[in-house]
Amino acid sequence: MKRATKSKAGTPPARTIPAIPPADVLGRLAALKTTPTPDLKQQWRELFATEPPPYNRRFLESRLAYRIQELAYGGLKPETIQRLEALGEQLDGGNPVLRRIRGDDKPITGTRLIREYQGVEYSVTVLHDGYEYQGRPYQSLSSIARAITGTRWNGWLFFGLKNRRGTA
Repeated sequence: MKRATKSKAGTPPARTIPAIPPADVLGRLAALKTTPTPDLKQQWRELFATEPPPYNRRFLESRLAYRIQELAYGGLKPETIQRLEALGEQLDGGNPVLRRIRGDDKPITGTRLIREYQGVEYSVTVLHDGYEYQGRPYQSLSSIARAITGTRWNGWLFFGLKNRRGTA
């Protein structure tokens, strides 16, 4: 990695981010799974020219995988970024804070919730209009938790989800 020297004003210049040859992409992506976490953080510093965020390993791997491909093949076109920004502004009136807030607390459709209870693993799939457990539709996680345990449970609590409304 090239490092620039300090400017005359004494402020450190921006670091140069290395180009990644397309031929190296597959090998680098495959290596992410077995790379020790401190080395992933070092790669983050090299590829983003910032300190890595305090998130879990999986986040680092997925974000690094995207960045490796972005540096090798190019990122989104400026026109695409402008279009996405315009669409975002139509939805939230230009307030970027609102873009980060989901309209509901429900997990994203297609998410699988897995819970082990009394030595048995249970799996629930989030649907657009409810949940699916053992091939049957349910309107709430609480009804699924009741079906599993035979007692009344807060479904968000049973499946280990945090409810922004503070009830779980």
